[in-house]
Amino acid sequence: MMFEFNQLHDLLEAKYKQYNRPEFIETDPIQIPHQFTKKQDIEIAGFFAATLAWGQRSTILKNANQLMSLMDHAPHDFILNFENADLRIFEKFKHRTFNGIDCISFLKALQHLYRNSENLENAFFSSPSNHHIPENISNFKKLFFSLSHQNRTEKHIADPLKGSAAKRINMFLRWMVRKDEYGVDFGIWKAVKPSELFCPLDTHSGNVARKLGLLDRRQDDWKSVEELTTQLRRFDKDDPVKYDYALFGLGVFEKF
Repeated sequence: MMFEFNQLHDLLEAKYKQYNRPEFIETDPIQIPHQFTKKQDIEIAGFFAATLAWGQRSTILKNANQLMSLMDHAPHDFILNFENADLRIFEKFKHRTFNGIDCISFLKALQHLYRNSENLENAFFSSPSNHHIPENISNFKKLFFSLSHQNRTEKHIADPLKGSAAKRINMFLRWMVRKDEYGVDFGIWKAVKPSELFCPLDTHSGNVARKLGLLDRRQDDWKSVEELTTQLRRFDKDDPVKYDYALFGLGVFEKF
């Protein structure tokens, strides 16, 4: 299936507008951070929702909401003030391979970060001069796992510098950084611009991108993320990742 540039631009724009709307929030993991208004609550809820965002959407939402409930629907306050005894209720938590051990490690890591930094944005982008997203993700992972933890837990944060597509982290960054008039993404992080983001890539969006001629590479890895994002910048250099909505919608909802 071959598209002319203008045809493809019109299709991507139409599908972006079709799926980037408040109704989208109701069925998407982004509904979890939308329960909050404080920046740090949005960050924490979004980070957990993105971390759990693989598998059936109904299960993702159920388990992410369970986590918010275990944190008394006040994640920032809980993270800052919990003591070890408060963590016992998380021991039996499980979402696919993310288990209680992983969950407690994440909570301790977040407490360490928030006790040393006002917000997660500062931890993610610790150097104002470094806007290179893959490097920032990799550095954040090292910082996040600077406390004692089990090796198994590290697999739940991807590292683009090791070749991973890092779909869930890129999705989280989309939530935090980009903003438009439709109100789905939050745009509460200002350290980098939407133009510097990379498109979340998974099986659905990858298959759609290949059918549209936006991606030649067969593997869903970081090189493919770079290739796809470079292509999307041809259509909107200031906000290429907005087309994640188009690729996702075509793949998941329309079985394109």
